[in-house]
Amino acid sequence: MTRSTNNQWLHRFAILTAVATLFLICVGGLVTSKGVGMSVPDWPTTYGYNMFFFPISKWVGGVFWEHSHRLTASAVGFMTVILTVWLWLKESRAWMRWLGVAALFGVIAQGVLGGLRVTLYKDELGIFHATLAQLFLVLVSSIALFSARWWVNAESREAPVPDQFRLRHLYLAVAGCIFLQLILGATMRHQHAGLAIPDFPTAYGKVWPDMNPAAIEHYNQNRGETVALNPITAFQIVLQMVHRVMALVIFLGVAIVAWLTRRQLGWRSRLTKLAMSWFGLLCLQVVLGAATIWSNKSADIATTHVAVGALSLLNGAILFLAGTRCLKRAETVGTSGKRHRTMGDLPNSGVKVPA
Repeated sequence: MTRSTNNQWLHRFAILTAVATLFLICVGGLVTSKGVGMSVPDWPTTYGYNMFFFPISKWVGGVFWEHSHRLTASAVGFMTVILTVWLWLKESRAWMRWLGVAALFGVIAQGVLGGLRVTLYKDELGIFHATLAQLFLVLVSSIALFSARWWVNAESREAPVPDQFRLRHLYLAVAGCIFLQLILGATMRHQHAGLAIPDFPTAYGKVWPDMNPAAIEHYNQNRGETVALNPITAFQIVLQMVHRVMALVIFLGVAIVAWLTRRQLGWRSRLTKLAMSWFGLLCLQVVLGAATIWSNKSADIATTHVAVGALSLLNGAILFLAGTRCLKRAETVGTSGKRHRTMGDLPNSGVKVPA
């Protein structure tokens, strides 16, 4: 058995798995947005049938979306098994092989969480289920990045660039904020109380809404929603206000990161292009967030909001990883332009010191 780092078909399959995972997140978002998560009350069977032999004639209403979600999840799980085995057989880097194992355990955990959400009827598990889906997308996409020819050859082709503005730290910090924002969003979506605040950019006509018991009772009496299952609470209003504040912080953070990246590296840099695409996604995400409220939480708009949020997290994660590849030698570049010897240059490190 011959192992190497040059596995382009494996790289392409990892990309395909990542795309399938994003599609799975979209289908799962539709299930939640349409409120049909419990349309199939049993698991792992579907109304007593083997999941894969459930009659097509019975795919109606909410059952269609929930059953489609299960089948898509099964396909992603099968693709992850193939990816893991492929990495173990053909990839020469041990840490890459273990990333594949981590992905396999991740998709198994995701399936179990989804099943327990049905059998235990616990909304809290839905929050963990949605959060793990985002992490799994980042993990599989990272495998695709690490198996790319650019990543493998970057050490010998890319000149070291000083990280003057600590861009790598900024990428990680803002991506971390997006991850927290996605957790907040998942928590709001699984409250099953519809829109806690029905207007935007104001909140019940104010910058910060009243949240005393009398105000909460008034809000519930005047709600115009027809699909809300539960009355709203002060906690849900605070949660949505924090979500809005975080959205502003993230938008400003990505804008600053994009500007600093362009200033340091110029327009032609891969990192600049990634940073600009990140800013574009955040602009779209803000519009979709507002449209979700203005449309009274339209399922299609809310699901697109979820998908763009996942892409925003992924873009930030890939930007951080690519930054570690392009900027990681900045600390070894002295004022004279000569690269100093570091631990990474010692024998058996795999890094060659230019003469």
